[in-house]
Amino acid sequence: MRVLVVEDFEVLARSIGTGLHREGMAVDVVLDGTAALDRLAATRYDVVILDRDLPGVHGDEICRRLAHGRCESRVLMLTASGTIEDRVAGLGLGADDYLPKPFAFAELVARVRALARRATPPLPPTLTWGDLTLDPARRTVSRAGRRLELSPREFALLECLLAVPGLVVSAEELLERVWDEAADPFTSAVKHTVHRLRVKLGDPPVIETVREGGYRVGPL
Repeated sequence: MRVLVVEDFEVLARSIGTGLHREGMAVDVVLDGTAALDRLAATRYDVVILDRDLPGVHGDEICRRLAHGRCESRVLMLTASGTIEDRVAGLGLGADDYLPKPFAFAELVARVRALARRATPPLPPTLTWGDLTLDPARRTVSRAGRRLELSPREFALLECLLAVPGLVVSAEELLERVWDEAADPFTSAVKHTVHRLRVKLGDPPVIETVREGGYRVGPL
């Protein structure tokens, strides 16, 4: 999934970004409301983690614009104010969830994953292809009953392909969904990650390369 973190306290923003990145998410971080609107105009995010009290454009105004524009991104609003009135006001602006500061990082991750599931068509609890099984909740992959150790990028890429079995996903889309803004659009990261995945998945091959198209999980 791709997440935008909008938080003006840079230490916290970078900490959230690093933590979510380690959870296998593609994460972009901005420190003010104006930059957030620029990113949202150019990129589709599954979840926006939005601080309420922002410089530039206030978080409330960003939330209103997303709601009125029928944006598909789900909004998790963060604020230092945790009263019932504040929560009601935040949800009334169009936020999908509300988390007061300070918060436990594990809860933040769980809420982001729950929102991402609502931002996309529902998927089964586990994704399977032949003897290959991926469990998004437990972050595990196994083949023929053998547990496979995948990096966060490898896991996320495989999850993208298994979510649309048999359909071709372009390298550009994989780069957008699995990496973040720091990724060079001309990089060969997708190609190298697919190669490592093929080695770990073993035979018979699972991932096919479609000439001038991208990649897909193919017939076993």
